[in-house]
Amino acid sequence: MSNNVESTLKPLFEEINNLKPQFIERLTKAVAIPSVSGDESLRPKVVEMAHFLKQELTNLGAQDIQLKPLGKQPPPVSTEGLELPPIVLARFGSDPAKKTVLVYGHYDVQPALLEDGWHSDPFTLVEKDSKLFGRGSTDDKGPVMGWLNSIHAHNKLGLELPVNLVCCFEGMEESGSLGLDELIAREANAYFKGVDTVCISDNYWLGTKKPVLTYGLRGCNYYQIIVNGPGADLHSGIFGGVIHEPMTDLIKVMGQLVDVDGTINIPGVNEMVAPLTEEESKLYDPIEFDVDELNLASGSKTAIYQDKKDILMHRWRYPSLSLHGIEGAFSAGGAKTVIPAKVSGKFSIRTVPDMDSDKLTQYVIDFVNKRFAELKSPNTLKCELIHDGNYWKSDPFNESFTAAAKATKLVWNIDPDFTREGGSIPITITFEEQLKTNVLLLPMGKGDDGAHSINEKLDVANYIEGVKTLSAYLHYYANA
Repeated sequence: MSNNVESTLKPLFEEINNLKPQFIERLTKAVAIPSVSGDESLRPKVVEMAHFLKQELTNLGAQDIQLKPLGKQPPPVSTEGLELPPIVLARFGSDPAKKTVLVYGHYDVQPALLEDGWHSDPFTLVEKDSKLFGRGSTDDKGPVMGWLNSIHAHNKLGLELPVNLVCCFEGMEESGSLGLDELIAREANAYFKGVDTVCISDNYWLGTKKPVLTYGLRGCNYYQIIVNGPGADLHSGIFGGVIHEPMTDLIKVMGQLVDVDGTINIPGVNEMVAPLTEEESKLYDPIEFDVDELNLASGSKTAIYQDKKDILMHRWRYPSLSLHGIEGAFSAGGAKTVIPAKVSGKFSIRTVPDMDSDKLTQYVIDFVNKRFAELKSPNTLKCELIHDGNYWKSDPFNESFTAAAKATKLVWNIDPDFTREGGSIPITITFEEQLKTNVLLLPMGKGDDGAHSINEKLDVANYIEGVKTLSAYLHYYANA
């Protein structure tokens, strides 16, 4: 069966090479629309991007294209009655004999200004040194155009798509994916009925040399500790040394949450973590990564671990606790001698299998309350969960991952690394739970693309070979 797939893909790959100028032109048009979801003044541009996609999908012969309204944006908003950008849905084929793949991507981008340090206008795609520079080039307009390019190449060749393809493109991913969870729940047995698997291309290779497939993401529980004391901010010259200071209490408690080597000190947390299996451990062996790459990425030599496996496991499969900041404390330049009346410390825990969010929150609150009680302070303390997002882990040996691994090997001539990521993409879990199916993360870009940074880029090779990889994945999956 594999040979049949490869003989089909050979002319398709040639067609993709031939269409390269048109594919770059398509991305150029997409990048030119400053669809910054976090900037209310640019909301019309986000909507314009949705209509651009609708037009492209129409030109490619999509059926049942719908721009699903999500209603008004919930507060806080400066513009009252601000409409959320629509979700763009489209389908190619509805053959009951074929498998159905849902592809997800987002058409909104992070803010970008030339004066931030870009070496060219962020909303003009510039090709330089075989790289395509522009906001959204890798996150996530390049991959979204990649799916359209794949359909374009099939059409040009007169080759039928091997699967039914359902597209789901959103415009608020960079601003919390507002409204998307509800839409997926509503459409699970409607537009998305019969979906066999979901493919998301919204992440990156671990490094710059070797393609990867991602089968896990950490979750994130975000907490705050509020300490209330005096009725107003006080002068340390008058009150210093004679009252219990909220800031001192807060730092005493926060300082006990985690050790300098990253060890979480809250009882019960580490005991929830799924034990490492031999099968999982082996997945780390072929991965190309070392401490120098970590140092390069962090811009420092401050790594806790020096060994590849230790670094990657503590980034991907073990929890971490990070202290983020203190609200209400003096933080400007100068030397203000204030005693803050109320301070709020923020921290988060990156969660992993098999941690239970409710249990974790109880452990955190119990620990914080116990440590505060030991201070015997008359101040009041409240510890609370601000938000949580669950971890995600898939089976890297299922049909979808196997198809993606074959596609990657065919295009790049190397077996991909199977990776997890330390960050979160909450939508993976929503798709999995609502559609009762599995999700694959199939990245296009490299680890140095600078997705949320200045001079975001996508290598031309990754863009074009990425279209081949996405295409080959559909053919291998259809034949799995």
